[in-house]
Amino acid sequence: MPVTQPDQMNTTFARAFNSRKIGNLLVLYEPDATLRVDDIASDITGLEAISHALRQLLGLPGTMTSRNRFCVVHGDLALLRADWDLTDGDGTVLASGSSAELIRRQPDGTWLYVVDHAVGASLSRAE
Repeated sequence: MPVTQPDQMNTTFARAFNSRKIGNLLVLYEPDATLRVDDIASDITGLEAISHALRQLLGLPGTMTSRNRFCVVHGDLALLRADWDLTDGDGTVLASGSSAELIRRQPDGTWLYVVDHAVGASLSRAE
């Protein structure tokens, strides 16, 4: 599932999740990428640790959809924001959020996550 255009990253992630194959998710991350899964957890860095977190994600029921809200490209970097939902077969939303991500173009022209914050754009405004 190579991502050749940065604005394809979020829909590709949803397709990879829906495949229920951990390998389809892991190939979207740089080897030393950082993942944050919620607003209170610490950062998860490296593919081995990210694999553990993504396996937990794959344990959740539902089908994922993800809609890109913006993609700002600067050279080999892109900043993304997406709204995602996990829904059951009846269309009931089981979980939702808005992510914030930094991705980087690789030497082969594909794009991979450098930083993935699953709910980074969902956080309430700081007081």
